[in-house]
Amino acid sequence: MDKVYEFLKQAQVYFLATAEGDQPRVRPFGTVDIFEGRLYIQTGKSKSVSRQLQANPKAELCAFRDGRWLRVSGELVRDDRIEAKAHMLDNYPELKAMYSADDDNTEVLWFRNAEATFCSFTEPPVSVKF
Repeated sequence: MDKVYEFLKQAQVYFLATAEGDQPRVRPFGTVDIFEGRLYIQTGKSKSVSRQLQANPKAELCAFRDGRWLRVSGELVRDDRIEAKAHMLDNYPELKAMYSADDDNTEVLWFRNAEATFCSFTEPPVSVKF
């Protein structure tokens, strides 16, 4: 999981795919954190991505850098603990202008039953589960 985290941090932007009914939805994200041994992302409960994940927690993200890409698929599980939110916001202090660990909007989610696959055009894919 540490290699997944490092890849996403270095890529800075990844794209998260969710489903809205039978329609795929993809958007850019930039937050990633490891808290208590789990890989987390962050959004706002007021956003459509949050509603989509509550209806169907299956998601996949994809990031690209230096001729390699990473896909992570699994279920995103909401963690409402203030400690989890605070940890994320401490790692992204620029978000504190919009979010707070104790507000009703900040949402952090962790990957359950995740599989990460590192790919390139020149090497065979390598997958890890966490």
